[in-house]
Amino acid sequence: MRTVFWTGFWVFLLDQATKYIVVHMMNLRQLGQIDVLPPLLTFRMAWNEGINFGLFAGGTPWTRWILIGIAALICAGVIWWVWRERPRRIGLIAAGLVIGGALGNVVDRLLYGAVADFINMSCCGIDNPFAFNVADVSIFVGVLMLVFLPAEKDA
Repeated sequence: MRTVFWTGFWVFLLDQATKYIVVHMMNLRQLGQIDVLPPLLTFRMAWNEGINFGLFAGGTPWTRWILIGIAALICAGVIWWVWRERPRRIGLIAAGLVIGGALGNVVDRLLYGAVADFINMSCCGIDNPFAFNVADVSIFVGVLMLVFLPAEKDA
């Protein structure tokens, strides 16, 4: 469980630190966009009230609390799975990535009412309209690891 905790802790800390720096210190909230390595990497402020790609956004005020509850249930389910299955280290790291990312986005919903997304990547003449954050990447990588890498314990 220590591996889950520390992985989640560092992901959460990195996510919240990058959001604070970009939104508050770099003033992305007011500027709207900062070209970092155009067109490949741009910081573009986006407040996501829904889930991936803004799904379920613009709903009732309860949507925020429902999504916080779902994230809490997912975290509890992942912790329960780790406690029950005792996966190998790769599974523990994947679980920490998912939990740390989910909690990072939960804190955004509590503080701002929406998730602060700011990383925008475009390439090859395609202008990507979507933005994401460190928590989103962590959740995505953690889920991929859980699905595709053998996390079960050795026989």
